[in-house]
Amino acid sequence: MPSQSAHDVDVRAHMGRNGKRAAQKTVLEARQRLTSSSGTRAEFDFELMHDYAASRRGAALPIAGMVCILAIISSFWVPMIFGAFWAALVITSLLVLLMVAGRFTASDPAKFNASQWTTSFIAAEMLYGVALSLLALCTLVTDSGDVGPVMFAMVLVSIGANAVVTHTLPQATLMSTLPVTITASLNLLFQGGTLNYTLAAVVVCGEIFFLFLARQLYASELETISHQAEKDSLISELEEARHMSDEARRHAEQANIAKSQFLATMSHELRTPLNAIIGFSEVLKSELLGPHQVPQYKEYAGDIHASGQHLLNLINELLDLSRIEAGKYDLHEEAVSIVDIADDCRRMMELRAKAKGIELVFSTSDNLPKIWGDERAIRQVILNLMSNAIKFTPQHGKVTLVVTRSGDGGQMISVKDNGPGIPESEIQTVLSSFGQGSLAQKTAEQGAGLGLPIVQKIMDLHQGRFDLFSKLRFGTEVIATFPRARVMDALAPVTERRNKLEIYSEAG
Repeated sequence: MPSQSAHDVDVRAHMGRNGKRAAQKTVLEARQRLTSSSGTRAEFDFELMHDYAASRRGAALPIAGMVCILAIISSFWVPMIFGAFWAALVITSLLVLLMVAGRFTASDPAKFNASQWTTSFIAAEMLYGVALSLLALCTLVTDSGDVGPVMFAMVLVSIGANAVVTHTLPQATLMSTLPVTITASLNLLFQGGTLNYTLAAVVVCGEIFFLFLARQLYASELETISHQAEKDSLISELEEARHMSDEARRHAEQANIAKSQFLATMSHELRTPLNAIIGFSEVLKSELLGPHQVPQYKEYAGDIHASGQHLLNLINELLDLSRIEAGKYDLHEEAVSIVDIADDCRRMMELRAKAKGIELVFSTSDNLPKIWGDERAIRQVILNLMSNAIKFTPQHGKVTLVVTRSGDGGQMISVKDNGPGIPESEIQTVLSSFGQGSLAQKTAEQGAGLGLPIVQKIMDLHQGRFDLFSKLRFGTEVIATFPRARVMDALAPVTERRNKLEIYSEAG
């Protein structure tokens, strides 16, 4: 229950942090929109204006070339001096626009002022648009009736080019195209005639169409920037989450190492006085220095001795577990016989089994070779498994110890009992450090819940496998399997081959 409550608190705290972060994000976005000159987020203004300046600078040479070509074409209907004068004005205004764009590109982004730069660009675009609108004056210097269609074509080309180049700054699009549209359409209306009226209407419709196209391109660009910003934000959050996860993992590893070192140190410090307690209590229990005057003293000394032994076993388990987790449990490997170790363990546990009326059965396969392993660790594995089986088996039950070959050529130790079994939902709990099943706590002797975790870790150190199979009311079977690579099978006899020359020489 405490762990569940702590988990719930962590979940609520995490949800609270997420809700607070979402609220802060909403407030920030609203503030960005209020301070933005484009009605979006203020951080997008700089990027949109930067794209506008880059487009203007990149398209300057093609537009200047287009203006020169239009001036040359207009020379067929108007005096060349007029076309040259118009082209010079347009290119001069374009240079002013480029100068403003260059200043913006070279400015410090940290000092960016959206309204100030928007005003500067709009003024420069208006100058450029007015210069383009002087094209309508061509009718004043020529008597040709064909100048209307020519002017119409030149106006549409200039409107389309400017609308595409300036689409990331809608105000600039309007200022660069509206003057030439107004002057050209009024000029065509003043010339009169059905054709000129139609051309004037087409010019107005063209202006509307290109403004709509520029607005669509602006919306598309804004959506692209927004998606990019969201992606960058997600990447940043993922990176932050990864750093937090790594930091939490490092703290957990450090805490685990500190815990293991603490347990190892405390276990060592506790064993020294505990051995003295066990020794002196054994002296008192055995009455080596003379009989007790009060019979209860001998009984109390026995209780102290038994409790000390129990505590010493617990401390030894804690020490072994902490050494394994700290990576300081070194195996002293040699060729050992699992059958011999299992037989010794059976004899050690036989008295406990008889005390509970439990039948202890020991079975082995014939001619099992030795394996390469740590005798003390293997002995601890078998003792822990048998001790658990005897504790969990009721009186007059049965415990079976089997040592045999495994299916992959290794060797396995199986300990099976007909005790109450373990619910499937509690198997992971039983296999965890200090974990005990609910049924085991009610029916078995007290324990720390370290036996099976230690067995698991010892088998891991031997590159082996540990399996637990249990079913309620049908008992439990635990299997520790050592790999084929640790089995020391006998080598085939070496036969000496002799060549024919040696055989013939002996025969001679």
